[in-house]
Order: sequence, then structure tokens, then C-alpha cells
Amino acid sequence: MNADTSPDLAAPYLVAPEPTDGRLTTRVSGLDHDGRQVDLSVVNERPLTIYLNRQEIVTVMTIGDRPEELAVGYLLNQNMLHADDRLTGIDYDDDLEVVVVRTERATDYEAKLKKKIRTSGCAVGTVFGDLMEKIEGVVLPETEVHTSWLYALSKRINTTPSLYLEAGAIHGCVLCERDRPLVYMEDVGRHNAVDKIAGWMFLNKVPADDKLFYTTGRLTSEMVIKTVQMGIPALVSRSGFTAWGVDLARQAGLTLIGRMKGKRFIVLAGERRLVWDADLSRVEDEDGRSRRKASVTEDA
Repeated sequence: MNADTSPDLAAPYLVAPEPTDGRLTTRVSGLDHDGRQVDLSVVNERPLTIYLNRQEIVTVMTIGDRPEELAVGYLLNQNMLHADDRLTGIDYDDDLEVVVVRTERATDYEAKLKKKIRTSGCAVGTVFGDLMEKIEGVVLPETEVHTSWLYALSKRINTTPSLYLEAGAIHGCVLCERDRPLVYMEDVGRHNAVDKIAGWMFLNKVPADDKLFYTTGRLTSEMVIKTVQMGIPALVSRSGFTAWGVDLARQAGLTLIGRMKGKRFIVLAGERRLVWDADLSRVEDEDGRSRRKASVTEDA
């Protein structure tokens, strides 16, 4: 596809949100501020215990979809699975809420499990301490990021039917290629959503060097580390930044773009990749439906 090709906003996602999946939400009744009865959908939370071979690794709270991708992505982003690992099986038991990832390589992470750093993820994410060292020496591909692609992606993603628009209280992450969103995952924590995408990429042998990563949540150190771990050169968000996230992005050479709303965005790292090709006179401001993804002042 040439750089001047118009975006195909009708191109289907390879993986899309499933807001009508009855397993992911529950209808509940309550009262509004006027004392009137209201019925609304709320997102479900379920525990999922992840094993690597015979070792229990972690229990995460998740909406319950795509447990295999979530487990593989979590293990990859914690550096417990390696890019060249060969999986011999992924076994999921819905009744026990357990997923077991099996590898040819023998694994033992008992010592590593004792070394954790609590992160700012809204569903209490953890990053093992030695992942911080992975930022040093990383070389991300110098893939161009066209501003016209950013505006096309923002418009498509923020008007896609999603669990957020259905029930709120959830984050989304989207794997993109140029101006096309490919895989859109949601979960109660942004770290779960990014892990699902990492797992999907690994299981489908999808390269990262020509991709962009979009998230509805804050650009925190955890999000930067996981994006760098996946080898994706650009991270984009509707929301704002943390200082450590910016520092790590600059150290890793990651293009970091935040506050992407309407015609506006701010890039705080990796601006060398940007190609400023968008005609702003042709870019629309967000309508009310798009703004539901995050308020103008909120960095949720």
C-alpha cells in the first residue's frame, strides 16, 4: 500500500470487540440521581490462574474472553516465555478458571516470582523487576508514522462498537498497521488487553516491526515496557503520560504519542518517526460518541 492511499475505514478487524457477548456483562438495576430505577450493563470480572508447565504463576482478574492469548501474552511480557519458545499445548478449563501453557523448554521461575514491582495499572498489574533491564540496549525499527494514519486510526477505533461504549469500566488496546486497526482487545485492566494482543501476535506469528499500538489508557511505564518488549516502535493513546513512561520511551527510542483527540495530539518521544502529512482542514473534531472514550480532561 502506498503512503498516499486513502484509509479503508470499512476494512474488517482481524479481532474485534464483542459487546453483545452475554458472558462479558451482567444487567443490574439501581437508582439514578433522581431516584428513578435504571437498568444497565456492567462488565464481569473473573479470576484466571495462569500456569507455565507445572508451576502456578499468577491469578489475574479479567473479563473472561481469550484466556489462551492472555496467558501467553502475560508470560511473554514477563519474559517467562521467549520469542523462540515452542509451545506443546495450551489447556484452558472454564470451570476451574485455569489455563496451562506448556513448552518444550523446561522452566522454573520460583526465584523470579519473588521479585515483583507493583504497577499503576487500574486492576493491579505487576512487572517483574528484571524487565526494567530489558529497556537497555533495545533497538526498535525506524518505521515511519504518518500523522494521516493517526487521525484515520483514531476515528475508526473510537467509533467501533465496544464493551466500553456498552458498559464502560474497561480499557481497550488495538494493534494497527499503517492506517488500519487490526486487532482490538478489551479488559478491565489495560495490562490484560496488551497481554492479549502480545499473545495473539505470538500464536499467529505476526511481525511487530511495521505495527503501531493504540491504547485508551494512560501512557505509563508498564505500557511503555510492554510495547518495547513486543518490538513495536510506536505507542499512541487518547490519554496522558507519566514522567517515568516518557523517560523510558526516550531511553528505548519508542515513539510516544498521547492526548490524541480530534485534531490534537502531543508527541513526547521518538518524534523522528513522524511524517507530518495530514491536512488538518480535512480532519474532523470528535463528536459526542467519540468523546465517550475519555473525557476532555480525564486521563483514565
